[in-house]
Amino acid sequence: MTPDNVAEVSRLMQAYFDGLYHADSTRLRDVFHPRLSYIGATDGDEMYLDLDTYMSRIDQREPPAKHAEPRHDAILEIAFASTRLARVTARMTMMGRDYIDCLTLVRHGPAWRIVAKVFAYAPQEG
Repeated sequence: MTPDNVAEVSRLMQAYFDGLYHADSTRLRDVFHPRLSYIGATDGDEMYLDLDTYMSRIDQREPPAKHAEPRHDAILEIAFASTRLARVTARMTMMGRDYIDCLTLVRHGPAWRIVAKVFAYAPQEG
């Protein structure tokens, strides 16, 4: 893929991290595909949600930014399968948990969007 594609996905991921940290469903709706599949794969806390249900949860969440919670997020991997399909592995720490996200991205019109979010978490260490 081109450096422009990597830069575009990196910007999308920054908006994703910012949206989660600020519990900003408006910003997150610009990141996610309208047909998002949200899948929690943590033992004992499995869940399968659509975009609207997930955004309702975001709207009810106390933003970590409100309490100046320390923020740690990183893109671990970006892989392109084609000009319309990519995968991102990301890690972030917030709300007392360490999250690992496996994200599938597709081109939706002119922009990349997250169409599937599969994640797991563990209690934050240290």
